[in-house]
Amino acid sequence: MKLRSRIAAPAAALVLAGLTATACAPQTSVTTSSKDETSGTLRVWLFQEVNNDPKKKVVDEAIAAFTQQHKNAKVEVEYIPVETRAQRIKAAFNDPKSAPDLVEYGNTDTAGYVKDGGLADISKEFGDWTEAKDTDPTAVQSVTVGGKVYGAPFFVGVRALYYRTDVFTELGVQPPKTQAELISTAKKIRKAKPELYGVAVGGAYTYGAMPFIWSNGGELAEENSDGYKSAINSPAAQKGIEAYTSLFGDDNCPAAKCAAMGGNATVTAFASGTAAMAIGGDFNRKAVEASAVKGKYAVVPLPGVKEGDIAPAFAGGNNIGVLKSSARRTLAVDLMKQFAGKETQRKLFDGMGFLPTYTDVRSEIAKKDPFVEPFVKTLAAGTKFVPASPGWGQIDASTVLPTMFQEIVSGKKDVATASGDAAKKMDTAFTSAR
Repeated sequence: MKLRSRIAAPAAALVLAGLTATACAPQTSVTTSSKDETSGTLRVWLFQEVNNDPKKKVVDEAIAAFTQQHKNAKVEVEYIPVETRAQRIKAAFNDPKSAPDLVEYGNTDTAGYVKDGGLADISKEFGDWTEAKDTDPTAVQSVTVGGKVYGAPFFVGVRALYYRTDVFTELGVQPPKTQAELISTAKKIRKAKPELYGVAVGGAYTYGAMPFIWSNGGELAEENSDGYKSAINSPAAQKGIEAYTSLFGDDNCPAAKCAAMGGNATVTAFASGTAAMAIGGDFNRKAVEASAVKGKYAVVPLPGVKEGDIAPAFAGGNNIGVLKSSARRTLAVDLMKQFAGKETQRKLFDGMGFLPTYTDVRSEIAKKDPFVEPFVKTLAAGTKFVPASPGWGQIDASTVLPTMFQEIVSGKKDVATASGDAAKKMDTAFTSAR
């Protein structure tokens, strides 16, 4: 799902790697600092990108602006590998002396880190921050647990429908406007060109499947007074599961090949010219542009059930949070605002392609860069997020949803049985995480 080392997305592979690491990370025992020093050195941990130089340049500029305003402060930045972030961050929660003041983290990790007691509640500072009022509501949700805010959104990533313009022109077909049209168009292309998948799908591509569930009115889980309860086996969710799994077969993407595919594999299939369509992220642009299909593709929002509707996408991305153990909380919050502010996010888009979390800034960049428009439209139509429970980490790490999809497309279970079994596993995880 990512060709850069980011989570936008989560990106399932890196999220999974991090969550697996979380499972074997040390138990946490967090100390809250009673100090709030107004000078000294702030330590920052940010994620190392595949091509990190543009990110470092933007970060260095943000630090220069910050130290201009805070003459007695210095900033040290360490770029850490995404794959081992969970162990590093959990260890930091246990050892305040070696811990950073500020940390970048994947937005699906928020609830787990809050349960561990490592992130500071910055609800008041976030509420008083003028720029925060323009933040996408789903991005705000990604830093919110139990009604309290534990960081600032740093960037967001969503998925849309990539399609081959040359194949569509040759066959005289138009980009699909409904979910049913997407399925029928995929099968029409496969019939006309059996060497191609109509649309590349993956049994392990959770974030590609979620829009089908959400667009049919389903939810992953419902929140109640005790936390979360799985809704993956509701009639609406089952309808979405049926729609997604109908794409696994010889008439589109054979289960024998596609059941094990994740997000990276589906995008690779498109980039290599073996799929006419794929559900890919704004963050996949670089890989597609560097491939054989450069100049032969376009992107539209993934259609919903009704014509004119856009299927809700998962809002991946990263956040910036202040550690509870920081002895320089006020300075750390100010630096967080500098990193996550509009000016820095504009520069990160220019340098890295990271989509801003501010609705007004996204509108600006969509006017300058037409490629971004379908992703901005998808965000504007309303995105969704995973349950804000530490149990989600267990669910993702134990591949509950991929297992469900794979059982269905392999013929081992029908939709009702597989989704019912998945719901039981999810509820066990939610209960154990309370």
